[in-house]
Amino acid sequence: MTTTLVGQNIDITSNLYETYGKYKEPSLNKRRIKHSDLQSLITKLKSDSKYTVKKVGQSIEGRNLNLISIGSGETNVFLWSQMHGDEPTATQAIFDIFNFFNSPDFLDEKEAILSHLTLHFLPMLNPDGAEKFTRRNALGVDINRDALYLQSPESKTLKRIRDSLNADFGFNLHDQSTYYNAERTDKPATISYLAPAYNYEKDINEVRANAMKVIVFMNRIIQKYAPGQVGRYDDAFEPRAFGDNIQKWGTSAILIESGGFKNDIEKQEIRRLNYVSILSAIYCIAKENYKNIAIDEYEKIPQNDRKLFDLKIIGATYSLLNTDYKMDLGINHLEMDNETHSGYYNIGRVMDQGDLSTYFGYTTFDANGYKIVQGKVYPKIFKSIDDISNINVYDLLQSGYTYLQIENLPIGKKETSKPIHLIKVGYKVPKLVLMPNANATFLLQKNNKFEYAVINGFLINLKTKEGDFKNALIHK
Repeated sequence: MTTTLVGQNIDITSNLYETYGKYKEPSLNKRRIKHSDLQSLITKLKSDSKYTVKKVGQSIEGRNLNLISIGSGETNVFLWSQMHGDEPTATQAIFDIFNFFNSPDFLDEKEAILSHLTLHFLPMLNPDGAEKFTRRNALGVDINRDALYLQSPESKTLKRIRDSLNADFGFNLHDQSTYYNAERTDKPATISYLAPAYNYEKDINEVRANAMKVIVFMNRIIQKYAPGQVGRYDDAFEPRAFGDNIQKWGTSAILIESGGFKNDIEKQEIRRLNYVSILSAIYCIAKENYKNIAIDEYEKIPQNDRKLFDLKIIGATYSLLNTDYKMDLGINHLEMDNETHSGYYNIGRVMDQGDLSTYFGYTTFDANGYKIVQGKVYPKIFKSIDDISNINVYDLLQSGYTYLQIENLPIGKKETSKPIHLIKVGYKVPKLVLMPNANATFLLQKNNKFEYAVINGFLINLKTKEGDFKNALIHK
């Protein structure tokens, strides 16, 4: 019986995954979404009789917090997203879910959900943080550490809604660093789960056990589409955190963290996995299939670890004080927001070096036999960026140059799309000294030829011109 019910859910999951493109909300197509991007979508929901949309609070800077409810069932399920302003993946998925409910498809499944459950969504709990794409709210408070003092209006709203609903299940929707991996593997923790502890002893009562059962079900789903890429968050009790307290207050709290997925910088595939797994879990709750799931599978989910780099270079030869050393390098592409927080550029940093044999990379390059060489400044001076539009940058890189001199660099611009750094005439390029936090720019030489370049942390094959390059830097 249990196998049959779980099998039915998996079939629904496959259909949800395969048809996702029909329901993806096209206006939310990048991570740095803002409160204003949601308002027209919420207005449409207000005019639809199957939804109840209520203003339930305001952020510190006066942005409305809305609770959007659908369904008539006795079981209340409460989902809130973007408690941290720079964690938007699930907010996007929530509006995909609304499109699903607005469609003429999956009628039997939607009837099962909406007749047994009432779903309550509070998307973008921290709109002020979202405006600046930062974790904390305008007060500088981490809302997820404000469950006791309730210093922030956003925190008070979340507590009040949870209490008024006395929700049976709560989905606490977050993003985590893309550098988490499933423990002892090279696989990113694309999705991580947690049924938070409600005391220091980490006891398991029925409320927490139900959260664990739903997580086990969701893990099975993600394994279909991102095998081995699920992690389990540390369940050490945090008495200030909302998830831990919501568990203690009697709501089965399920933390979902969206991490990394190769070649998915904007997390759109992870958004799809959120959509599929959340809807499938809701259906599982509506059908009460979770009750038949054993919780011992929960502990078998690998724990989160943090041993991933964007680029791992193995065994490169590095010369220091006329002595050659072999070392590994771990390099990350740190995101730096633009002035409007609507986009970003990358700065490539060496995060660690030495023996990194227990670490992994989204891209791993075996540099045994290659020597790290500092790039040179090209001697010709160009008047403006326009003058280098027809320059063959790859020829320059193969000749050992990683910097171009420009007389008139654009004001305020800090990055360039060409795979070579631009410097103002007179700028002194520092000597290459590899240390943690150093900018990762150098050439890789073999048999007296420069075969690869690392420009601002991005590895480029100089023969094929291939690489996941985003930007170099402008130095003034």
